[in-house]
Amino acid sequence: MEKDYLDLDLIAKECNLFDESDVNSVVQKIQALDEVYERCNLVKIYNYFLSICKNPEILMNIIQCMDRIRDNEFLGPLLDLLLLKNIETEKDSFINARAMCAKAIANLKDTSAVTPLLYCLNNKDENYKVRLACADALGRIGDRYAVAPLIEVVKDEEEKSVYLRETAASALGMLGDLRAVDPLVSILETQKGIWNKFTFLKERVIEALGKLRLDDNERVFNALKNSLMDESPQIRINAIEAIMDSENPQAVDTIKTCLLEDEDEEVKKNALIALYNLVGREILDEVANGSNYPDALKLEAVSMISEYEEDEENSEDE
Repeated sequence: MEKDYLDLDLIAKECNLFDESDVNSVVQKIQALDEVYERCNLVKIYNYFLSICKNPEILMNIIQCMDRIRDNEFLGPLLDLLLLKNIETEKDSFINARAMCAKAIANLKDTSAVTPLLYCLNNKDENYKVRLACADALGRIGDRYAVAPLIEVVKDEEEKSVYLRETAASALGMLGDLRAVDPLVSILETQKGIWNKFTFLKERVIEALGKLRLDDNERVFNALKNSLMDESPQIRINAIEAIMDSENPQAVDTIKTCLLEDEDEEVKKNALIALYNLVGREILDEVANGSNYPDALKLEAVSMISEYEEDEENSEDE
């Protein structure tokens, strides 16, 4: 039964938090607290535990417990850990816990966290995992104040971590601010034909542009169209999806050209699915009965027709 008065030190002692010799035991005891205490008291307990615990593995468990509740009272202690305010030694051992902090902070959707997150993002001496988590958090929080700094990260060709540039591009897609258009398109234009480490960056840029829904921006559409000739099949697939979502009047013809001319089977299948979403059943019949399409694609069309007809029958029965 829950007590009226919370003795936080006693609760910590009962969870062996001052000992920490048996991490699994401590974690189990912390996880069992929600069976004893109400939400308002759990908030106080978790905040206290986060402030006194020095074991990274246990800290990550506490953060997971916090993330399940998602109370804004957690923001201060989570930011303190992210910024290492109470950690003086072995800071590298807290990297994963701090990255988890950024994710939990993002789920609180509190814009007052933007400045501390930007501080970590812009610190090039910071561990890349923490910076990645902060970039993603900024996108999920959705505050437009983060747009310009994220653009700078995406544009920075001297940035050591291309993964960070990828995450920043994805964050810009989540934010949906039109200021990101030119720098994102510039990456597709300047990295055209470059393989290897820039492949995933281009994938994220295309996904971000697709989320911006710029049907009247010819430069964006042309950049996406040119991406259909990229060496990477996945980039071509991402470009097909972005073009499908663009609402551009040239979308159907552009994807149909890809359906006819691309040599990769998976790219063709994705083009067929995109065209089906745009024009409906007629493209499936055309492919299934046409002579210009390979057998594998015809089989895919026949399979989709079967699913289409089954859905129609189920709709009629309802």
